[in-house]
Amino acid sequence: MKQAALKTRFILLLIGAFVLANVTAQIAMAAGPVSVADLAERLQPAVVNISTKQKIKRERSVPIPSLPEDSPFRDFFEDFFDKQKPQKKGEKKPRQRRGRSVSSLGSGFVIDPSGIIVTNNHVIDKADEIEVIFTDGTKLKAKVLGRDKKTDIAVLKVESKKPLVSVKLGDSKVLRVGDWVMAIGNPFGLGGSVSLGIVSASHRDINSGPYDDFIQTDAAINKGNSGGPLFNMDGEVVGINTAIISPSGGSIGIGFSIPSSTAERVINQLREFGETRRGWLGVRIQAITDDLAESLGLPSSRGALVADLTETGPAEKAGMKPGDVIVKFDDQAVNKLSDLPRIVARAPVGKRVDVVVIRKGKRITIGVTLGRLEDGEKIIAKNTRSKKSGETETVSVLGMELSGLTDTLREKYKFSEKAKGVVVTSVKPDSAAADKRIQPGDIIAEAGEKEITTPADLAKRVKELKKEGRGSILLLVLKTARGGDPHFIALRLE
Repeated sequence: MKQAALKTRFILLLIGAFVLANVTAQIAMAAGPVSVADLAERLQPAVVNISTKQKIKRERSVPIPSLPEDSPFRDFFEDFFDKQKPQKKGEKKPRQRRGRSVSSLGSGFVIDPSGIIVTNNHVIDKADEIEVIFTDGTKLKAKVLGRDKKTDIAVLKVESKKPLVSVKLGDSKVLRVGDWVMAIGNPFGLGGSVSLGIVSASHRDINSGPYDDFIQTDAAINKGNSGGPLFNMDGEVVGINTAIISPSGGSIGIGFSIPSSTAERVINQLREFGETRRGWLGVRIQAITDDLAESLGLPSSRGALVADLTETGPAEKAGMKPGDVIVKFDDQAVNKLSDLPRIVARAPVGKRVDVVVIRKGKRITIGVTLGRLEDGEKIIAKNTRSKKSGETETVSVLGMELSGLTDTLREKYKFSEKAKGVVVTSVKPDSAAADKRIQPGDIIAEAGEKEITTPADLAKRVKELKKEGRGSILLLVLKTARGGDPHFIALRLE
């Protein structure tokens, strides 16, 4: 009996010790790491300061007196006369001021012992000289292997006589809000600065580019941290510190990092090709509002609405049409507008993918062979010439005065060659069109999911929808104030 009692007591003690250890661990985790000194010490040698120099030439507005080049007063007179009034018409052009150098500082990190370094594109943008400074004081000149403005990533190369300490990219997709992260960088020129915080949010869109998907953190990030790494507690790079929100210019606990899941593919392409190679669908899309969802007969505002197609682009060749709502791309759900550009960009060029769209209430699967975004941008850039047309009638409908695409209007608003539809020449201030911010110079290309070529076509379509008992009409509008970008507007038929 005594042995059984002792055995039971021993088991209870073991269970108690196990429970106590778990509780202690949970309390420690809730309080945060006791120290990150060992982690910081291991990672700091891989984080570098990046110093750039840019030569700037300026012209004086007023000529200075003739002085010897080595005169101690020369710089004084140059600064004084540069601040004076602009050069008058007919005046002799002043001599060009001697070039001066502007310096800037940023951060970066080594991802390959051979000397491959990652930073932000804006850190080295327009730089004439790039110097990488290591924690031991070593300074090495760097060359740019490739850069990507869309994600603000640049890859540099330095030549080192010995292998460099490097860090690895981790998986940012497994990060959770509340996870601990550590930033190391060069804020305000103070190299090797370490700050600790948590993941405050993920998938942040701050309107800085087409592929915004930032990690938000409260780890202190300041000027000079740009391009530096954001580490997880395993010492892996899960983000590239890029931007902050701050009224003062200093950290207020709202910083943003490019997730490694976005950066890794870009970095690999810049290393291999010196440029990016993104998938291209060839559509212009817009968000679906509740009004648009109602007009399209959609059950929700989920998806991305196709407002326009690039002529001869992959989507047009595959049979996609304006008004289609993309809800799935290559087996990946498209829940909102910003999902689609990121998914398409990650897809390989030349891959045939299935795109699921909703067209007039029906789900349709369209097979599309993706092009290359960089080639597509060149095609779009060529479509800028104006096109002439004859005079047409003017019609008043829904509080708008509408005209055909005349020579005068094409020249006035500089419409592109492919612009089709009718032109809004005036809008009544108290009309539904005014409430939707339709303005003179806008082009209406479609109405009620039908192509419009004359003002009479639009008036006819309005009558048809009213007879059907519809409460609104869906218009495809090209806004000249936005450079002719097309988007859909739901307009009440009251």
